[in-house]
Amino acid sequence: MQILITGGAGFIGSHLTDRLVADGHQITILDNLATGRKENLSAHLGGANVTFIEGSILDLPLLDSLIKETEYVFHLAAAVGVFNIVNHPLDSLMTNIRGTENVLESAHKYSKPVFVTSSSEVYGKNDSDSLKESDDRILGAPVTLRWSYSEAKAIDESLAYAYFVEKQLETRIVRFFNTVGPRQLGAYGMVVPRFVKSALTDSPITIYGDGNQTRCFAHVYDVIDAMVSIAFAENTIGKVVNIGNNFEISINRLAQKIIDDTQSRSKIVYVSYQEAYGDGFEDMERRVPNIDLIQHLVGWKPQRDLSEIISDISAEIKESLERSDPA
Repeated sequence: MQILITGGAGFIGSHLTDRLVADGHQITILDNLATGRKENLSAHLGGANVTFIEGSILDLPLLDSLIKETEYVFHLAAAVGVFNIVNHPLDSLMTNIRGTENVLESAHKYSKPVFVTSSSEVYGKNDSDSLKESDDRILGAPVTLRWSYSEAKAIDESLAYAYFVEKQLETRIVRFFNTVGPRQLGAYGMVVPRFVKSALTDSPITIYGDGNQTRCFAHVYDVIDAMVSIAFAENTIGKVVNIGNNFEISINRLAQKIIDDTQSRSKIVYVSYQEAYGDGFEDMERRVPNIDLIQHLVGWKPQRDLSEIISDISAEIKESLERSDPA
């Protein structure tokens, strides 16, 4: 099958590329390299199965020409990362809303199925024990820029679902919870690679807030398995589905586990949200996915635990550190 992946040079997109190529598909990647990296695709560039095009989903003529020639669209391109969103809210809003609108309009024009990736950010400050796809959103004020990503992703979902209902476009929507693994950059505020790199260099591990906030972390390899299962199943058309691991851990415990697993001498330091992100920043205390629906639809459940996640990220960062300092 000929498949287009927007954002295919990014963290999740490049792993999806690996899997789809292994499954025998022909892949075209559209990525503006704002957060993606061509080195994530080094195993494929120059090969017969992957075509890379540097460009933006905001370039409608380019996007339209690519969707016309494909059979299936995985839409992953987005402005991501808390620091990036807080510092560049317009980029987040324009890329995530207008870009998705472009993808859906061209896909409808040529009747191409679309797999739309959303985020657990849509739940906002809802701290339920187990967030279901139908649960309410609880957000701060619209002028609190931290929530602009959540707003944009919710609009993306509404657009995709409206295209399904009104125009019979074959859409599938997934909400990623915290997804981690090799190739993820700590530079955009991603907590696990940031903590692991600090631990491996015995540098202070910086926690924003008091560290009592909890998260659930899924290995990117598990997430890719879930995506592929959902993408090609008939019973997932028109559905919104959570993808995540429901093992909950506080950020304090996460930092200590990373120190223990890497045998680090790092100390934990705390920085207030105000100091890290500026006045008025808000965060959610918990974010735990309910994964009953995905288990019911495609039989998926996560296979890899947090220790394996830390081990895989550590191995990649160690290799990177050795390359940068061969002595």
